[in-house]
Amino acid sequence: MAHYTKSQIAELKKDLQVEDTINNFPMSFDTTWGIFSPRSIDVGSIMLLKYLEVESTDKCLDLGCGYGVLGLTMAKMAPQGEVLMVDKDYVAVEYANRNAKKNQTPHASARLSNGFSDVPEKGFNVIVSNIPAKVGNELLYIFLNDAYERLAPGGRFYVVTITGLRDFMKRAFKEVFGNYKKHKQGPAYTVASAVKEE
Repeated sequence: MAHYTKSQIAELKKDLQVEDTINNFPMSFDTTWGIFSPRSIDVGSIMLLKYLEVESTDKCLDLGCGYGVLGLTMAKMAPQGEVLMVDKDYVAVEYANRNAKKNQTPHASARLSNGFSDVPEKGFNVIVSNIPAKVGNELLYIFLNDAYERLAPGGRFYVVTITGLRDFMKRAFKEVFGNYKKHKQGPAYTVASAVKEE
């Protein structure tokens, strides 16, 4: 078992920095231990961002934002739009808001919300979520229904899930949205989306 000295513990408490070029935008994030994927941008998010289409004026939502990778990349893609990021972890929300300032995206902000519980707004053009592997089918159905209600007609909900969930997601998307598009299926993750038909 590893033992840390007091000075090593003090070092561990300092913010971590993640820098990367995402969708051609140089991005920089402060993160910390305890937030999802604190040392590097996770493979699922990178995969989702490759297939994400966002117009410059879109109103976007990042569900389960962590420290803001998906939401702030959308903010760069939609400079005349607006981006709301939500997470049920107050530490994630704090870092996402800090990273919005750090990446000069004043039209993006994060708030605490358990799923969509504190998102009364509607009319989003794009909603994205890197869905955790263990949320359970009930919560996935809640997310899909809540996303559907909050999308504008023609709006899209993009998700990245573990590949083991792909059949469930296909069925659930078809039930809730009436359509389903698989963008990419890898050994670990699958990126899919559905459109709220007009």
